[in-house]
Amino acid sequence: MKYRNQNLDRYLDDLSAKLAAPGGGSAAALNAAMGASLISMVVNFTLGKPKYAAFEPGLKEILAKSEKLRKDLLGLVDLDVVAYESKNMRKALDVSLMLARLCCEAAKLCPPLIRKGNVNLISDVAVAAVFLESAFVSTCFNVEINLKNLNQKKFARSIRKELNQKNRIIQKIRKNTEAGVGKVIRGQVCC
Repeated sequence: MKYRNQNLDRYLDDLSAKLAAPGGGSAAALNAAMGASLISMVVNFTLGKPKYAAFEPGLKEILAKSEKLRKDLLGLVDLDVVAYESKNMRKALDVSLMLARLCCEAAKLCPPLIRKGNVNLISDVAVAAVFLESAFVSTCFNVEINLKNLNQKKFARSIRKELNQKNRIIQKIRKNTEAGVGKVIRGQVCC
């Protein structure tokens, strides 16, 4: 089934049912797609506002990236289901790795929006960062279980090294985004 063409009720009904898929990997991808969507929303509410005119070229670039990421992440909702149903651990691992990498790329779009995004949507920047970190952490559990099932120690070490590096990056982005957004909300930073 292609969930991207279904309504949210159908997806959640299947997610909560006694079905093998969709499961946590698919849900993590949906969470990440929502994070990327929030980034796009913030930019869309910022573009065209005179107060932010100086930032428009950079904002348009962020929007192009967030929209591509949103579509790619939404595609992983279904790809994860297909990979799980195929019972191919390597295919499932590849989907989880792709999700982790895309989460990290999307998270990098959050920090510039603290200063350049519409201040009325500043909390949505923090929510996006939290969603993306959550999806990243979630998919890392799927990577671990798939690595265990593959039983390839050298390969597993290289993947873990990559994910540990990305984990440090995404945690730092989320923490800094939360702190920056908090300052804006409390009026400690002039936008």
